[in-house]
Formats: sequence, C-alpha cells, structure tokens
Amino acid sequence: MAEGDHPDREHAGEDAPHDGAASPALRTSPGLRVGLSIAVATGLYGVSFGALGVASGLSILQTVALSLLMFTGGSQFAFIGVVGGGGSGAAAAAAAALLGIRNAVYGMQLNAMLAPKGWRRFAAAHVTIDESTATASGQEAKVDQRRGFWTAGLGVFVLWNLFTAVGAFAGNALGDPKQWGLDGAAVAAFLGLLWPRLKGREPAAIAVVCALATVLAVPFLPPGVPILVAALVAALLGWVSHARAAAGRPLEMEGLEPDLDPYGHRGPGHDGRDVKRGRTGEERE
Repeated sequence: MAEGDHPDREHAGEDAPHDGAASPALRTSPGLRVGLSIAVATGLYGVSFGALGVASGLSILQTVALSLLMFTGGSQFAFIGVVGGGGSGAAAAAAAALLGIRNAVYGMQLNAMLAPKGWRRFAAAHVTIDESTATASGQEAKVDQRRGFWTAGLGVFVLWNLFTAVGAFAGNALGDPKQWGLDGAAVAAFLGLLWPRLKGREPAAIAVVCALATVLAVPFLPPGVPILVAALVAALLGWVSHARAAAGRPLEMEGLEPDLDPYGHRGPGHDGRDVKRGRTGEERE
C-alpha cells in the first residue's frame, strides 16, 4: 500500500495528523490558512512584549516565564504596565486576572464547539485566546473549526514565546529604558491593543468613563490599584446595561470582540449569509 493510502485514516478522528495524501485538503482549508496567517502576525508582536517586559523591571527569565505561563496578550501587557508603574505584584496579578476572565467565557463557547477530550482539553484551555477563538468561530465546518483553533492557538503560542525571548534579550541590551523613552511604552502598547476593539459607541463610552475614573483615582490610591477601580466601574456599567436590556431598553453593546476577526471584511457569503453572524439577510432585517 502506497504511503498515504490509509483507508482507515478518515475514521481516525478529525484531530488526527494528515500526511502528504491529504495535503491538498489542508491547503484549501480556510481554518488552516487563516490560523497560519494570524499565528505569524501575532507571534511577531511578541518582540514588543519581550522588550517592554524587561523595560518594566522584569528579568529576562521572568519575562519569558510570564509569557509561557500566562499566555494572553492583554493580561501580559496589563501586568507589566502595573509593574512598570510601580505597582505591587498583587495589583499586577489582579489586573491581569480581570482581563483574563474573557478567556473563561471563550472556553465555554469552544468546549461546546470543539468538545476536546483527554489531554487535548488541558492544551486547549491554555491556548484559548482571542486569536484562536476568533479563527475557530469564523469557520462553518467542524473540521475547519478544529483546524483553525489548533493552528492559530499553537502557532501563536510557539511564535509568541520565541519572539518574546528575542525581544527580552534585545531589550536587556538597550540598558536603561528611560534613555529610549520606553518607560511608558507598556501603557501605550496596551492602549494600542484596546482601541481597535472598541467598535461600538457604548464600549467606547465605557472606556472613556473608566479612563476618567482611573485618572481621578491615581492621586489617592497606590500604584496599580486605580486600574482595579476602573474594572469595577466597567463591571457596574455593564450590569446597568444588561439590566436595561432585560427591561426592554437594549443598548448598543456590540463592539468588544476578539482582537482579530478573520472574516470581518469579507461581506456576505456566497450563499447570501453573513459569514460572521451565520444569519441570512432576511433575518438581519
């Protein structure tokens, strides 16, 4: 039997590795293509985190370990932002944990979508991030959802950590970050991550209110604590919004979405459906 001619291969499970005979299907898989492109684009950004981690006062080893163990970009930048601003480790961890709550929500969605078993369940939990969630959610076929999730998740994990190490060594070679104007770069980088995700008026308004609350709290609270105040304000505003929606007065809350939306600019699908929403034009109207 020639290599790749395995009649039982297609019954071995959708997560099973494929050899050369199946490569045409893999090459045409939208989940694989999108996952690879996102992995490369996001992984390269790890250089900035590595450099900023060292600039915030962490050692090279601490920066690399943080990236390996925490592995969620927003939380990582929040952590080094608090540490770089003079906040305590507890305040930095609390800020990172608050931002990481969204990954738990993603996990519930992906568990129902992918149903990972055994060791894959633990691996999937660690690589459940904005990018892997967005890639999987953008696919229609189950097999493409799995391919997209694992390609984006594992691809980002490998490249992000590799380039984090590169950035950490480069940042360490630069010396004092204040000489290069990098002492406030972590905050700027976090703002750069947040701003493109505010696609609706309501999320943008909440962000402005939370920023104002942070500014007002800075003179009176220890470093790192004002961001927790902002998180509480955001939670309160979210609760009020949901309460109004339940009372029949819905607000425009759409807009806080994963970092990357692979299908956000594709427009209607070939069959007349909105690819992202999975609804027909008549249903949207």
